Amino acid sequence: MKLWPVVTGVAIALSLVACKSPTPPKGVQPITDFDASRYLGKWYEVARLENRFERGLEQVTATYGKRSDGTISVLNRGYDPIKNKWNESEGKASFTGAPTTAALKVSFFGPFYGGYNVIKLDDDYQFALVSGPNRDYLWILSRTPTIPDAVKQDYLNTARTLGFQVDQLVWVKQ
Repeated sequence: MKLWPVVTGVAIALSLVACKSPTPPKGVQPITDFDASRYLGKWYEVARLENRFERGLEQVTATYGKRSDGTISVLNRGYDPIKNKWNESEGKASFTGAPTTAALKVSFFGPFYGGYNVIKLDDDYQFALVSGPNRDYLWILSRTPTIPDAVKQDYLNTARTLGFQVDQLVWVKQ
């Protein structure tokens, strides 16, 4: 049995239990008119607020797919340069309300869920700003490993205005 999936599952479960709620932080609204089918596919993690389950990882991606039960499959992948190995976590996501509102709950371990809220998304579904259930969780995602500086500044300004500590973001080596 590989130890990594067990350790990852426990770490994610503990952090999700600490989150307690899949709802977005107060004053933060998930986008509406969301089209999940356009959001599916591979996203590169450009930046994140550091968290226990991704600490130190590089080349991080998230791949979303449609499951037969109507939920969304989640495959998070990142490279650990210290251990010289790839880490993967599989989970599932479902909407907390209407599927046209980008508020989801994600589980990587049994009945424990954490919030996944798309709070900014360009019209072409190329760049996304995602928050967890509180302001300790934030990600900037892109369909490509890098983002144009104008997009970066726009997304940073949005996050800053919403009360996220953008000076604490980790810029992921891709």
